[in-house]
Amino acid sequence: MSKNVRVRFAPSPTGPLHIGGVRTALFNYLFAKKHNGTFVLRIEDTDQNRYVDGAEKYIVDSLNWCNIPFDEGPGKNEKFGPYRQSERKHLYKQYAEQLIASDNAYYAFDTSETLDAKRKEYEANKQTFIYNWHNRLELSNSLSLSKEETRAKLDNGDDYVIRFKMLDTSKGSHGTISTQDFIRGHVSFKKEVLDDKVLFKSDGMPTYHLANIVDDHLMEISHVIRGEEWLPSVPLHISLYQSLGWKAPEFAHLPLILKPTGKGKLSKRDGDKLGFPVFPLEYTSPQEGVSKGYKEEGYFPEAVINFLAFLGWNPGTEQELFNLDELVESFDLNRVNKAGARFDPDKTRWFNHHYMQDQNNDELAEAFKSKHSELTDVDSNYIAMVIGLVKERATFVNDFWNLSSFFFVAPDSYDEKASKKAFKEETKALMTQLVSIVSNINNFEVETLQKEIKGWITSNEIGFGKVMMPLRLALVGNLQGPDVFDIMYMIGKNESVKRIEKLISIL
Repeated sequence: MSKNVRVRFAPSPTGPLHIGGVRTALFNYLFAKKHNGTFVLRIEDTDQNRYVDGAEKYIVDSLNWCNIPFDEGPGKNEKFGPYRQSERKHLYKQYAEQLIASDNAYYAFDTSETLDAKRKEYEANKQTFIYNWHNRLELSNSLSLSKEETRAKLDNGDDYVIRFKMLDTSKGSHGTISTQDFIRGHVSFKKEVLDDKVLFKSDGMPTYHLANIVDDHLMEISHVIRGEEWLPSVPLHISLYQSLGWKAPEFAHLPLILKPTGKGKLSKRDGDKLGFPVFPLEYTSPQEGVSKGYKEEGYFPEAVINFLAFLGWNPGTEQELFNLDELVESFDLNRVNKAGARFDPDKTRWFNHHYMQDQNNDELAEAFKSKHSELTDVDSNYIAMVIGLVKERATFVNDFWNLSSFFFVAPDSYDEKASKKAFKEETKALMTQLVSIVSNINNFEVETLQKEIKGWITSNEIGFGKVMMPLRLALVGNLQGPDVFDIMYMIGKNESVKRIEKLISIL
């Protein structure tokens, strides 16, 4: 790719970052890194009424946890700063006025009451109210008013907005506005259904549309990669670029992330209902309380990135497990699907299970230890060894206790179903003999234990199940867990004998 690639992720700080937003950030990051480009974070906080304190920090923390940090943004390499739109508002008015001067925009003084009345009037006639060329002269704006009337209203401090002047299709300019989209190919929009969007408000703040175009131009953004919900904005944005005499960036509109049913956009409610997060980090809202986060639920950032990459993209091969470098190498916008991507909670857990196997046991031990007071005085090296024996069956750190508690605490009861299966008429006598054999093993290593106990079973022609099932039950409390000889080695001779004797006492 010959041009200097610069992409941006431009969230609004109105609450927690949905994983759909994280997926958008990820695809921007992958595209930038694939082409040795720059990944920019811009905070689009023009809507001050919806601004949530702390949301910007949440966004930055989320990107950092996912290991997809921005190259430029608030407080970092501010080559085109500032990167918060609220700190750039002095820039936007000049471009709004430039559009007015070139007859591509106009002042509109309509009150909300007037516009509401117009909508109801249209609805009564089974029509849709669209503020554009066919009715703009009937409304209160600088096109229907004289220059003197317009100036008087502005001087008087009347509330106004600046609207973009879409082409008057009644004067022979029928047709379409078209562009090429990386994902959707050729897209076109009928001009006659486009409205005169508000670009600027009298409170000095631009709307998303104007600020977005101005910032993308001034920050030299080469490619706009965003969700498909922004596709209807494309004709306005292209028209704005043309009216300002600027070259538009290239566009790519990502598919929606769908509910697990495949119908409708994934929402927080879906996560709450089915028990999975939709946010990267835990988030507390005064209105809705605590929302789950992938981090706090025990997901690894590598797993989150891997499963998000597959929501709408495929590498064209059978490979499913990719580290970040491999994703960068393989990523191609041309392999992103148009259709929505169904979110599969089971698949996300599958990814996490696989990434669990690659985690460092010492680090997992510390994470496990921090969650259980019972392990406070247990040596971390011992915990790491235990994790090495059980993690192939684990998906989350929270699974470790159920998989390994018997390494730390002797079972105080025995599974009823397992007991019926393991206890036979001769079990007590066999376990009593086993105590004697185990007590006399001096070299309490796995190989020795295996040799001595299996040798005794074989030489006495005892069925293996008659010994191994009750032995496992004594050690674990049920018929699950890693190799019996690994368990005995880990808990030691005294504890092994003690547990077998306890089982004998209840037979």
